[in-house]
Amino acid sequence: MSAIQFLREKAGVFVAGLIGFSLFLFVVSDFFGKGRGERLKQKKYYEVGQIAGEYVGYQDFEEKVQSLTEIYKLSGNSKMDEATTENIREQVWQQMIREKIQEKHYKDLGIAVSNDELDELVLGDDPHPIVKQLFTDRTTGQFNKSARVNFLKQIETDENAKKYWLFFEDEIVNDRNNTKYSSLVSKGLYATSKQAEFDLNLNKSSVDFSYIMKNYASVSDSSVTVSKADEEAYYSTHKNNFKRSALRDIEYVTFDVNPSDEDIKDSEQWILNAKAEFATVTDPVQFINVTSDNHYTGYYVPLNEVPENLRDFVKKEDKSEVFGPYQENGSFKVAKLLNAADRPDSVHVRHILLAPGQNQSLEKTRAIADSLIRLIKSGSSFETLAKANSVDQGSSQVGGDLGWFQEGKMILPFNNACFTAKKGEIVKAETSYGIHIIEILDQSKSVRKYDLGLIDRKILASSATNQKYYSEASQFAGTNTTYEKFNSAIVVQHLNKRVANDVAPEQKTLPGIDNPRTLIISLFSASLGKIILDNSQQAVFEVGGKYIIAFCTKIQEEGIAPLKDVVNDIRFTLLKDKKADVISAEFTQNNQSGKSLDDIARTMGLNVQEASQVNFRSYSIPGAGSEPALIAAASAAKQGVVSGPVKGNNGVFMLTVNNVSTTGTQDLKLLKDRLLATFQMRGNYEAYEALRKGANIVDKRYKFY
Repeated sequence: MSAIQFLREKAGVFVAGLIGFSLFLFVVSDFFGKGRGERLKQKKYYEVGQIAGEYVGYQDFEEKVQSLTEIYKLSGNSKMDEATTENIREQVWQQMIREKIQEKHYKDLGIAVSNDELDELVLGDDPHPIVKQLFTDRTTGQFNKSARVNFLKQIETDENAKKYWLFFEDEIVNDRNNTKYSSLVSKGLYATSKQAEFDLNLNKSSVDFSYIMKNYASVSDSSVTVSKADEEAYYSTHKNNFKRSALRDIEYVTFDVNPSDEDIKDSEQWILNAKAEFATVTDPVQFINVTSDNHYTGYYVPLNEVPENLRDFVKKEDKSEVFGPYQENGSFKVAKLLNAADRPDSVHVRHILLAPGQNQSLEKTRAIADSLIRLIKSGSSFETLAKANSVDQGSSQVGGDLGWFQEGKMILPFNNACFTAKKGEIVKAETSYGIHIIEILDQSKSVRKYDLGLIDRKILASSATNQKYYSEASQFAGTNTTYEKFNSAIVVQHLNKRVANDVAPEQKTLPGIDNPRTLIISLFSASLGKIILDNSQQAVFEVGGKYIIAFCTKIQEEGIAPLKDVVNDIRFTLLKDKKADVISAEFTQNNQSGKSLDDIARTMGLNVQEASQVNFRSYSIPGAGSEPALIAAASAAKQGVVSGPVKGNNGVFMLTVNNVSTTGTQDLKLLKDRLLATFQMRGNYEAYEALRKGANIVDKRYKFY
């Protein structure tokens, strides 16, 4: 048994996150405690979707999301904001689709990755690109075999490393299977000589032609008749053209939670207490970071960038005085001048970035930095050393040059090293990116700059204030339980009603509300004309510092639209068809033997227009727009003969081809080879899309996220 296979068998599945596990226990206990009908109801409730007829449950999906989230964190992505989490959910969903619709085909086709093959992909002399990427030394650009061996030994004792590795190993296996499948599909495709000839004929000739058009609008609606039977027949034949997605209309009022006068006084008293302490502390930076809503920035700013209300204060350069309190952007603030100094307005620097990693400790990185500084000071080329050693790919190729920048544009330790050093100096700075060796190439004229320490306290509504607004919203919801009462109360109380039409299940925005997903999820479980309730059957939603009461005012279910909803569209299409018949008959009547296109145009009061160099692959006609039927007719028409009528998008056409130009002779074999390459390139994508379409995927993630 291979070492990798042994690891796979011993490692097992990823451990699910605490939330996913708790939900699992809840679902399982509920499942076995009730009857079959209730179990089916629960199963449907927790359905995230269906792929190829297979049920996808919330717990299974969430476990995979938590596992991939864990991998992201192990990769150093500690910032898991909503956008990142949404990307992870989408990645998991797409991966589940691929697995469920492709694995069966892999098995049927005998596609697999053997243990020996997997060993070769991981441990071989020419490993998989994922392995190469993981174990390539960023300093030298060389694949590090020793790092690979050491890491694989580490996973035997390090559970996190094992999880991390198993993820990449699965990706390697999936990629290998997909490569084999793609190769099998592409090699099974062939371009025939007839296909090459057909493709050649599409571009073989271009035509210059004259045409006349009579617009559909020239025939009045009253002059043609569309019966109810016509509408029903068209609907029956074209039902699939009227598929639509689920949509809802919502109307709602918001009760904005605003701080009371008492809340403002409390915040002001808090900042006054902080001001007194701020004046006496020996470590103001630590005090700011512990006390203030926002941390200390540490950047020096020139006077013109100091807030206007603080400029006279900072010009005194009194480090003992505390300014404020004052209100700004919904917060109380106090300010203290921590330092003032003459510093360059901007600097021009270059740097070498060294980063510690799996195979290089921070201490070793510092030692390398010191040795490089000694080399630079002894006369070695900074530019050459930057190209050979810096891991900053954006600047290393230009010798580490970062150009000119002003204060506050770089991370703080790097910034301070650049703006406190003198021109020509070589300095070192440590940041979260690693160790920087910096050379100050040039500096602009120094100006007086100020280091301000700010303590701010956001003015927030207290729990008592929140309860007051919640009580108002709750009373409103309890009193106005019908749509009629809801609208009447809005008028009486002079409230602002908001309306959002055609809300989609996955939509993430509503007018006047931040992050309204909980409300939108509940909207798609609501009944028409009823007040919307959350999962706890409460009518008051707390979203983004507001309390919201809402009604569902329109429901459009996913599927084929009923005739009554699309009858106007059908009628428009049928009217156009009948008008086309009327105009075509008029053209036919005037197209008598011996008449030219100009004769027909004069008789019918139409203008003759010109089009040149049109072939079968053209997309539009000058003066007519997108008219594929006209392009096809012109490409196939005989020269010098009046052709038509042709029913187009905007009207009916008659045309005469004036000139046909033929392209030079092309190599049929070369064209055939080019077609084959195109087929093979498209083959894998289109094969997957065909499987995906046949899987009848149902996506109900909007119920939970």
